[in-house]
Amino acid sequence: MSLTREDLENGLMLRIWREANRDIPCKTNDELNASADQTLDAFGPAGDPWVFGYGSLIWNPLLDYDSRVPATLNGYHRRFCLWSRTGRGTPERPGLVLGLDHGGSCTGVAYRIPREKARCELRLLWRREMLSNAYEAHWMPVQTCVGEIRALTFVINRENANYAGDLSTDQLVEALSTACGRLGSSRDYLCQTVEGLLEHGVRDPLLDELHARVTAQAALESPDND
Repeated sequence: MSLTREDLENGLMLRIWREANRDIPCKTNDELNASADQTLDAFGPAGDPWVFGYGSLIWNPLLDYDSRVPATLNGYHRRFCLWSRTGRGTPERPGLVLGLDHGGSCTGVAYRIPREKARCELRLLWRREMLSNAYEAHWMPVQTCVGEIRALTFVINRENANYAGDLSTDQLVEALSTACGRLGSSRDYLCQTVEGLLEHGVRDPLLDELHARVTAQAALESPDND
């Protein structure tokens, strides 16, 4: 399935999380709203905030934005470092999703949110990204064709129980090739991210390698090859 704004407004992600993690505490809507508001207040009272997308926010942003541009964040790199046991996998066969981890740089897409819509949009975004403590939200300098901007970024929390650490390429390919959850497969997540980056003229060598290997693995397992 493709996640929609209506899904977020109706609390779908929260329900999915609670169904699969009954013994793990999850933030309430009031707590999510308060956290989003606090983050927006930290941005300051003036100007339009930006949001930096490096994974699913590239191909399915679900944000009411008025401008988007390719953007590069220095000091962090994109990698599959977060186990997904609900959306893109199951507890028995966890999948993987992307996070920003320390070191290097990452090119993605930045979205400008009109100030008058920012509080509503960040609250909605929190229902997607901040149900658990998998990510930490920070305002960071990002380089774009319109100059340097301050963008909201979601950095992996290495203390989270689902932090995957430094997996080998074979481990990544195995998880991305086989896992599927309530929001779809890890393979689709990878393919859509690669395609979304290409639409903005961006290539990620690591993702390109994983995409090639996962696609080849799928071809080998296809019934047409029997």
